[in-house]
Amino acid sequence: MKDMTPSTYLKGGALVAALTVVISVIMLIPDWNGFQGSAERVQIDKLLDVMIVLSSLVFSVVVVMMGYAIWKYRAKPGDESDGEPIHGNTRLEITWTVIPTIIVIFGAIYSWIVLDDIEAAEADAMPVKVTAQQFAWRFDYPEMGVTSTELHAPAGRQLELEMNALDVLHSFWVPEWGIKRDLVPGSDLPGATEIDNIARVTPTVEGSYSVLCSEYCGIGHAGMRAPAVVVESQEEFEAWAETQNPIPEGPPRGAGYSGGFGAGSLAEGEE
Repeated sequence: MKDMTPSTYLKGGALVAALTVVISVIMLIPDWNGFQGSAERVQIDKLLDVMIVLSSLVFSVVVVMMGYAIWKYRAKPGDESDGEPIHGNTRLEITWTVIPTIIVIFGAIYSWIVLDDIEAAEADAMPVKVTAQQFAWRFDYPEMGVTSTELHAPAGRQLELEMNALDVLHSFWVPEWGIKRDLVPGSDLPGATEIDNIARVTPTVEGSYSVLCSEYCGIGHAGMRAPAVVVESQEEFEAWAETQNPIPEGPPRGAGYSGGFGAGSLAEGEE
């Protein structure tokens, strides 16, 4: 590349810019993550869009440089001689090391800022204890003193989800919310402070969704879905809570996929 003129650099830069714009526009058209149902999803999707543009830039630079090298230094017909022995271009090697490093560092810092922001606790966050077992979900609302196999939430209020599994690893995921967190057995035991079992999310759009287990947890994994996830007004949420069963005394007990008193089950003696 040492014989490239300033004009060649300008033309190459213009081609890279044009190709980056075209690729970015095409790649940003699809709705990759689907419907946005939470405040956190908006920030996550924005982060994805920024990384798509940066990836398009890197791809364009590589393609343009490769295309120029293939065209400029191609062998003439019938030329079977060895290539000219040359020493690497130190300036070029430093450049193509520094620029990707800057991009990676920028992506890491931006991702850190987004993660820190979406995990920040709000003063009025509503605690919900999420319990998973093969193959059901249970949601306890300490403020209301009620439990349910459905997850209900008032729109616009942050949920602080405290998660635990009774048997094996499970993973809580509502695709429209953009939050996914593993549920680890024993995370509620004394001394288990190193297990990060808290996830926070602020549902913003009223409607019905689904909680999926995104961690293979056994033969019934595909059917491990909460009957419903409902985001509603504060008044509707309070009215729903009044019709639910009280939280059973004592911690949930795992019973495996055969059933029993645990996640997805009523208290003993209840119908």
